[in-house]
Amino acid sequence: MAGQLADLGQPSAKVALAQVQRSAHEVRDGAVVLLPFVFQPAAAPQLTIAPAQGAWDWTGQGELRLRVQNGMDWAVTLRIDIDGAGKDQALHATVGIPAGPAQTVVVPLHAASPRAQGMQVGPPMPYDSNGQRLLVATTVEGQLDAHQVAAVRLSMPAPQAAQTLLFGKLETVAGDAALRSAYTAIVDGYGQYTRGQWPEKIGSDAALRAAQAKAQAALGEHPSNLQRDRYGGRQDVPAFKATGWFRTERRDGRWQLVTPEGHAFFSLGVNAVVTEQRSYVQGREWMFSGLPSDSGAWQAFYGDSDNRAPDAAATAGIGYNHGRWFDFYAANLYRLDGANWKQAWLARSTARLRAWGFNTLGNWSDEALAKERTNRLAYTRSIEVEGVFGNVSSGYDYWGRMPDPFDPRFAQAAEAAAVKATRDAQDDPWLLGYFSDNELAWAGAGPQGRWGLALGTLRGEARSDAKQAFIAALKRKYGEPAKLAAAWGIELPSWDALNATGYNAPLPGEAHPAIAADYSAWLRQYAEQYFRVVTEALHRHDAHHLFLGGRFAVNTPEAVAACARYCDVMSFNAYTDVPQHGADMAAIARLGKPVMFTEFHFGSDDRGPFGRGVVPVWNEAQRGEAYARYVQAAAKDPNVVGAHWFEYTDQPVSGRALDGENAHVGLVGITDLPFQNFVEAVRKANEQVYQR
Repeated sequence: MAGQLADLGQPSAKVALAQVQRSAHEVRDGAVVLLPFVFQPAAAPQLTIAPAQGAWDWTGQGELRLRVQNGMDWAVTLRIDIDGAGKDQALHATVGIPAGPAQTVVVPLHAASPRAQGMQVGPPMPYDSNGQRLLVATTVEGQLDAHQVAAVRLSMPAPQAAQTLLFGKLETVAGDAALRSAYTAIVDGYGQYTRGQWPEKIGSDAALRAAQAKAQAALGEHPSNLQRDRYGGRQDVPAFKATGWFRTERRDGRWQLVTPEGHAFFSLGVNAVVTEQRSYVQGREWMFSGLPSDSGAWQAFYGDSDNRAPDAAATAGIGYNHGRWFDFYAANLYRLDGANWKQAWLARSTARLRAWGFNTLGNWSDEALAKERTNRLAYTRSIEVEGVFGNVSSGYDYWGRMPDPFDPRFAQAAEAAAVKATRDAQDDPWLLGYFSDNELAWAGAGPQGRWGLALGTLRGEARSDAKQAFIAALKRKYGEPAKLAAAWGIELPSWDALNATGYNAPLPGEAHPAIAADYSAWLRQYAEQYFRVVTEALHRHDAHHLFLGGRFAVNTPEAVAACARYCDVMSFNAYTDVPQHGADMAAIARLGKPVMFTEFHFGSDDRGPFGRGVVPVWNEAQRGEAYARYVQAAAKDPNVVGAHWFEYTDQPVSGRALDGENAHVGLVGITDLPFQNFVEAVRKANEQVYQR
């Protein structure tokens, strides 16, 4: 231990104040004095602590510790910067200081993140560690040469009013004990967060079974009086022509899905209704308490996999992403129903979804659910085009690079994917339709992101089929390289210059409008090639069912227009407060095809998992309110024919195996217990959709 660097109650180092006032009113924290500092409304009020002379040598030290108390009645944001000798030598951390008693803020003296621990969001802070209230900065950015440390800066990001924090001892400590402690034994044997309490948390197998029985009994408390056909179509409104298959029709200015029996159908679905919620345990067994032994009956819930994906931004920086995993959800189902757990889950899940007002099994749901004869639901399938073929980087690449649809091997892969997706489903009237892939990287990031796929195509290797198709299109339009050069405002001595790997194509601008026009034409050609190839493959193997689009997350106008040309329904994963804020509804209306919003959710952090999902709310009650607002807005729009929630089950506290997501966004928890208040709000909202 290097010992005390400074005590702001009794300063022994240089302290500089910028838009911060020191108060004379001291506060006792046991034997330690805490001194209040008032951060004034300013862009970045800052308190700087530096050694009396020279620099600190923190060699061998692993943590910076600072005693802090919030002087306000609300949480306050504190930024901590540790400056080294050079410009590239600094660490940065931002923490929320809650109202209440003092705590020790701990900043690891190296880069750190929850992602490195295998999860996207770290455990709540502060927490009790052997009687000490610790607030560990689980996210630290930058790097530091600990041999020469120039200063520690404490600041607030643009406070709108004066904010008071009380500071005491500042010191360094060897090792990483606090960071390790922050993640130690945070998951119990049921997959629940150990340090929190909430109504659905259970502590024994008997309590689990009792709570499940109570939840099952609640399903019959609100029988629906709505008149529906067996698929969930409305029988209280004028009927449509029955064709024996799901289809679309526009009537009186409104798009409708139509059931095989000829009734209006608004698809209310849930994604990922599956028994799998796997989380890696290998190498981080210390995070789990009560982990069942990897033998006997429990061995069935262990497995091995590898989710390393170097080209996917979703998995960047995720640690513990391969090796041995454990499936807490499936294990809890076994605790509930023994050897017959899978069949019991199938029956229970379809009964729940029906009782809660859902009528569709969304993407990635267990195919066995579609065969349940009691409480049967319409279902969807996905054409997942996988294999060895070319790809293009759009600069976004969240799930990976874009497939190159001009590569002949892509058509072969699409054919194989269509065969797989349509198997045993071609003649099933309960099948709503097929999606193709999911959240492809149609655009890049930033203000010029629309052109990312065009820029990435020209940046590729000469052997890229997409690149050669783009160059061929430019040759057809311009004939000579000099004409293209003039239109784009570039130097282009020959067509061969475009073939260079890493070719740096120009960004569109007002001075050369032809660039944007040519890029737009290429984006349309690219998207039409993709959707045409997939559509033709699908129709060769299934002529009856709907093509439900590509589940856009990022998109371009050109990609959406191409989707509308080839698909029966367009699909968007729109994580927004209402669906209209997740897509250009005016443009969709002009394209003349209906749309489904195939992923949305609202998450909070008051039921175990640390993450609040893509669209966070403050608590469980607000989740229900937000759900109702979303589906009501969807149902009112004449071009919208469905909305699908993501997902059925909460994600694992320790992060799902795929990418470390660990959010409370489920209808049910990891113990398979419904979040009763939330699902009741969902049931009411779904019922209202059919009463509109």
